Formats: sequence, C-alpha cells, structure tokens
Amino acid sequence: MKVVLGLSVALALAAPLASAQTPADPIAVMVKQLELEKYKATIKSLTKFGDRRQGTERNRQALDWIEAQLQSYGCTNTERLQYQFTQPTPGEPAPKRAPGIPSGGAGGPPGQGGSTLFGNRIPTGVNSDPMRQPDERLRALNAEQTPVGTSLRENVYCTKVGTTHPEEMYIVSAHMDGIGFGEAANDDGSGTALVMELARIFSMPGVETDRSIRFVLWNNEETGLNGAAAYVEQRKNLQGIESPKGSGKYPEPKWLGMIQHDMMMYDHGMPIPKVGADGKTTFVSPPEQRLEADVNIEYQSTSKQAEGSAKLAWAFRAANDKYATNYPAAVGFHMTNTDSTPFMDLVPSISLRENERGQQIGAGWNPNWHQPTDNYDNYSDKDFLLGLNAAQTTLSGVAQLAGVRIKK
Repeated sequence: MKVVLGLSVALALAAPLASAQTPADPIAVMVKQLELEKYKATIKSLTKFGDRRQGTERNRQALDWIEAQLQSYGCTNTERLQYQFTQPTPGEPAPKRAPGIPSGGAGGPPGQGGSTLFGNRIPTGVNSDPMRQPDERLRALNAEQTPVGTSLRENVYCTKVGTTHPEEMYIVSAHMDGIGFGEAANDDGSGTALVMELARIFSMPGVETDRSIRFVLWNNEETGLNGAAAYVEQRKNLQGIESPKGSGKYPEPKWLGMIQHDMMMYDHGMPIPKVGADGKTTFVSPPEQRLEADVNIEYQSTSKQAEGSAKLAWAFRAANDKYATNYPAAVGFHMTNTDSTPFMDLVPSISLRENERGQQIGAGWNPNWHQPTDNYDNYSDKDFLLGLNAAQTTLSGVAQLAGVRIKK
C-alpha cells in the first residue's frame, strides 16, 4: 500500500508542472522514488551477512534474503541458476576460467583494460588474514571458510516482463559475493543494493515496460566471474525461444544489453603523499569524496560488440545528464575484470563503477578494496550518494531503452 501511495503522490506532485498536452515524464517520476536512506538501508542489511564469501553459509543466507526482498517488492518470479564450482586445495592451481575472462591484476592482461597506470599508487591485494579484522563480532561472522572441492553455487534473479516485446531483454546486474573479512559494503554491497532498488521501483504497481528487464545478482565474481560465466554458458542458446510454444512466454528473452554494477561509492581521488615522523613518505587516500567524483561507464574496445557497447555507454551518459542529480558520468573503453566480461562478445555490455578499473582501482584509489575495512561505517553520505547517483543513471537509461510508462 505504501508503494502505491508513493507513486501516486509523485504523479500528483508532477501533474501541476505539466500541461494537459504534456503528461508527467514517467522516468523523472520513477527516479524520484530512489531515496538515499532506502539505498543505505539495503546496503546495511547486506552487511549483516559479513563478506558473503562464496560457498559459505553466510553467502547462502544472503541469497535467501535477497530473493525474499525481491519477492516482497513484487518481483515475484524469482529464479535461481545453479552451477558447480570447484574450490582448489591451497597450493593447487585455480579453476580454469571461461574463454575470454581475464585473470585479474591491475589493469588486466593486454587488450583487457590496458591503460597505463599513472601517478601515486597504493599497493593492492586481497586480505586473507582474518586476524586483521579488529571487530571480534565481524571476525566471528566471517570465520567460516569456503570448503575445498566441487559443490553447488547459485545466482538469483527476477524479471520484469515486457508487455509489447517480452521476447527481448536488458540485463541489470551486480555480484553479491565478497572477500576480505569485512562487510563487502562497497564491493559489492553497493552494486547489489542498486540492482535491488531498481527491481523494487520497476515492480511498482502501474509501471509497465515494452521490453523485459532481468535483475540478476551473481555469485562467484571474486573467484573469476564464474557465476556470470555459468549463466552465459547455460542460457546463451535459449535466447528468444518461446516455451511452451504458443504460450507467449520466453524463459530467456533475447539479450539486448548487459549492464553491470561493481563498486559504486568511493571516488576520493589519487592517493596523496604523507610524510611521517620518521621522514618517510607514504601515500594515503584523501578522507572525503572528491569534488570531481563521477560515475564511470565503461565498455571494452577490443570486444566483438564494441560498437554497440559504445552506443549503450553513451546512451547511459545522456541519461545521466538528463536525470541524475549530483554527479556526472564519464565514458571509458577499458571495461575489464567484472561480470559483464563473459557477455561482451555476445551482446552490447557496459559496467558502471566508482573509478576506472585499470587506471584507478588497480592503482589503489580505493584502499578498502578486498580489505577488512570495507565496512558500512567507513563510508559517508557523500559516498552513498555517488552510488545513488549511479542508480539514477541506470534506472533512467534502462527505462528509456525498455520503453517505460506508468498507468494511472
């Protein structure tokens, strides 16, 4: 009931601004439904499951909670995609990656993010020591390690079914797993909450779209994009097939675009020098969001779908210009090391981030990345607002592409 009233009030407020010939812009109405406190609350709820490391009970509990939330929003046709993942015994080689998926590292391999790192740098890595987490409660919550061997993993998703072209679909996604023995608040609670908020708004009574939108939360991103790769492998050949025939139902609509969200909140800028009492210089992250903060929209210039991906990126940049309220967007062409990578040769694919993946994140611009400090309390409202701004960008971009309208 609250959702219905919220949308009605928004329409009522917008109506006086529009003439009888010019009805209220439905996208602007929907963007107003994005609220900072709701976004923050979803991230905060995700942190109660710790870092949500894949293969653990806390990861499975987080999946259950996400699914229940999606259903409570009205996105009731939730599904899970299952796949097998092998966690190697320490000292053994990592599982083989799907073709075309980069191996990680600052900037990725040549052609997969290959911008030159520049300026001041902070070393990056993955914290694997639970004792570096000073919070005893959080250390206990994250105590369970991923079991070695092969076992079942799951992604969870729900779908806004299009009314005119249900056989075509945009994918809006983020990864819900994390590492580092913190709360994975930014990587990738910020992206997960964004996708969930969009699922909530697109599921409001009266909201219709011409084309379908699927809201997906991936697992196993941190082990090599395995959840997204499993989805591609299992579903790519099912696109656009009506099942059962004559039903008008399409279990896997044709992919029109893939939009990934991975680390949305922290754009404090290049590390700055700090001279200690011993006279030695170290580099630290600036304490607050920089005035030049922006949303980075990236595509991969070496992919087979580079031309379509560039058009998709610029469409989102235009949507940001028109509908986002606080931070601008910048387009780059070095998308890498995120769950859009397995899709990028098959469908136009982009990634929204807080920083450029190769030049900035890989150079240590976010000191909380994969660390025990990636906790909710270590981010300010300025940080959360950058994530909300990305949500405004994606909501408006997808709404335009999918053909949204609000029935009174």
